[in-house]
Amino acid sequence: MKRMFTHELATAVCAPAAALSDTDGQLRPLGAQGWLVADVRHLSELVVLVGGEQPEPVAHLRDSSSELHFVGAVMGLGDPIGDPTVRLERFRRVEADRLHETLELVNDARVEIVTTVSARLGTDLAPILAVRSGGPTEPVAPAEDEDALAVWRSGSCTTTLTADSKPQRVTLGADHVLLEWDVRIPSRSAKEVTLTLAAAAATDNAVVQAPACRLFGLLSIDSQEEELDRMVGTGLADLRALLLADPAAPQDRFAAAGTPWYFTLFGRDSLWAARFTLPVGTDLALGTLRTLARRQGTKHDRVTAEAPGKMPHEVRQLPAGVPRQPGLPPCYYGTIDATPLWISLLHDAWRWGLPAEDVEPLLDPMRRALDWILTHDGHFLSYEDWTGEGLANQGWKDSADSIQDGKGEIADPPIVLSEAQAYAHRAALDAAVLLRAFDRPGDDEAVEFADGLRERFRDSFWVRGFPALALDGDGRPVDTIASNMGHLLGTGILATVEEATVAERLADPSLDSGYGLRTMDARHPFFNPLGYHTGSVWPHDTAIAIDGLARTGYPEVAASLSAGLLRAGARFNHRLPELYGGWSEEQGPLLDYPAACRPQAWSAAAGVVLVRAALGLEADVPAGRLTVTPASEFSAWFPMRVTGLSVAGQELIVEVDAEGRAAVDTAAKIEVTVGA
Repeated sequence: MKRMFTHELATAVCAPAAALSDTDGQLRPLGAQGWLVADVRHLSELVVLVGGEQPEPVAHLRDSSSELHFVGAVMGLGDPIGDPTVRLERFRRVEADRLHETLELVNDARVEIVTTVSARLGTDLAPILAVRSGGPTEPVAPAEDEDALAVWRSGSCTTTLTADSKPQRVTLGADHVLLEWDVRIPSRSAKEVTLTLAAAAATDNAVVQAPACRLFGLLSIDSQEEELDRMVGTGLADLRALLLADPAAPQDRFAAAGTPWYFTLFGRDSLWAARFTLPVGTDLALGTLRTLARRQGTKHDRVTAEAPGKMPHEVRQLPAGVPRQPGLPPCYYGTIDATPLWISLLHDAWRWGLPAEDVEPLLDPMRRALDWILTHDGHFLSYEDWTGEGLANQGWKDSADSIQDGKGEIADPPIVLSEAQAYAHRAALDAAVLLRAFDRPGDDEAVEFADGLRERFRDSFWVRGFPALALDGDGRPVDTIASNMGHLLGTGILATVEEATVAERLADPSLDSGYGLRTMDARHPFFNPLGYHTGSVWPHDTAIAIDGLARTGYPEVAASLSAGLLRAGARFNHRLPELYGGWSEEQGPLLDYPAACRPQAWSAAAGVVLVRAALGLEADVPAGRLTVTPASEFSAWFPMRVTGLSVAGQELIVEVDAEGRAAVDTAAKIEVTVGA
């Protein structure tokens, strides 16, 4: 089985495409490497030789989210000295259905060089689930084409190869194409050739390329913490590169969950990414809400876990003729949290200024989503996979061993997650606010549900001074200390004294690794710093806790966790991955999680949460209010100037001086309250 590690690969992204290769620029037929377009690998090999030898890697640079630059020294050519005087530079640019690879051979020697540059290309046109499984895939034989150097076909999928400079030799093998250029380059000169690969497929696309936009493009941060400025900038650029659109309404953009494994619509991931970025605009929230609402459940189906009013977990669609791999149904609803998160995103977007004319059409889907939540009246939101082929765990910690008690026993279903109850509590209250604001019935019922859920939660979840991770199928608390408790903050399900207890737990070194929150207490007998949900650190998980801590009056803990994410961001060249290892600074270097998606939407968006926490930003546009209360615990970042924020569709500029005093500039017709 091939290694499916991604942490050492260089990645360029332009949704729905991504290219992953070794850091020397060579794209080898190994593991996760390849050029992927709409969940199909359209290129699995692109290996370049100069004079029959691979260049020695010197550097690789990320020029933008979609562009990579590789530099390799070519030894044995040029001047007969120890220094390399010939180099190969590769410029890779990913577009939605194109891959451009420019090869530039640079001769800095005092003499002319004569050599051969060759490129070997191949593909398996394999679906992403086959790639992810790590099992063998069958190469596709190239064919001749009068308009191209070669073409590969499988089912309705096609990859076409062209070049702007005709090679001297084109050899079609059983599993590859070999292109060869004989080159003569004078001293202090260079020659280049650009290969272009085009992907095509016949399918009723589940998702499509998003139209070009400047979403988030105006945000700029100038602070005393350069790592913050860089991490937020890189994250938002990556988030733009992850944007997809609904084919039913291409103006509705949403963030794909992450590359390479989750390059599609994911309910909770797309919702959290949109929610994190509300301070820079509501467009992403609106597109995400509409796209999910069009796929809202209408019937009961055990195979897909669909239910009336429920929002989907994941949507995929393979091209015609591509064999479907074992896995989840194309539209799968096995998520306990996407539905309440959808309601709260609608509410929060409205508070940040989503116009009433955009909110109104979504009130009926909101009512259906609320009705799904209310079907759990008198008990808790729970899940169980009845098929044996769906997700055993249906919260964000969806791995098989994520829900285990303090002794390591895996909880039996049905599972009642702590954070799912908190989301439902908050969603019911948010729905009630919207129903009242738009003069619709049912707000009292929603509030009554929230009140009852809060009391049941307090009676059932608190064990030994902390909220349990979950309840098992027998209603017993799953008594593991885990990061999930951070999701409870700011939802209203906790009393003030309980919030203080949770904040204290989150600040403890057993959860706070110094690089963010561990998913599970380091003292747990089955703690694993590289466990997917049993000790690793997820940036989005930490960001949710930071937001809740800031909202509930614990900025010191929020600032400490924020500093940890910035330390991690510096280690990852400001592109936070899906997750990473849960070692502390004292234990050694920050560990990569080998198969992490990078970029990942909610990780890319996490930096905005840090900015919001530091500025103390709260918007209530329907009430005509904006509050800016910089937290002194973030004073190391001040002075700080943030432009390109957005409230009520207008730009918002916030400046905080070295003493923490804020000045606000916006054309929005709202009352601004500035605290210190």
